[in-house]
Amino acid sequence: MQVAAAIPGITAEAAAAACTAAVAHATARGWKINVAVVDRGGNLMAFLRMPGAFIHSIDIAIDKAYTAASFGFPTKAWMGAIGHDDGMKFGFSNQPRLIVFGGGLPIGEGEWIGGIGVSGASESEDEECARAGLAAIGLA
Repeated sequence: MQVAAAIPGITAEAAAAACTAAVAHATARGWKINVAVVDRGGNLMAFLRMPGAFIHSIDIAIDKAYTAASFGFPTKAWMGAIGHDDGMKFGFSNQPRLIVFGGGLPIGEGEWIGGIGVSGASESEDEECARAGLAAIGLA
């Protein structure tokens, strides 16, 4: 009987490269962001905060990454996933760390290995930066 399972995960180097690329993308456009990468278990692997980025957005970026890693789909897909089910809306809104707006993306295709979250710009700009992070590690 095998007791331990091998779980695919993102490397520290890839996590750092994704954060650096997201920040470079934001810098080129004049945006100030916080960016986080977590592994499949939601553990923080890398984080960068640009000078002047909103302080409150630190936790939001981390939680966007956590949400994307937890479920394997973009954070902006949450409202579509729960639709008009008020029970789900109220139930999920009480869950700590769950973010239901754009800026968090799973890392990997099919078998995801983590999540990236960006916060500090607009919702679409945050997601654009997250996609730049994924592109830098060959996963866009």
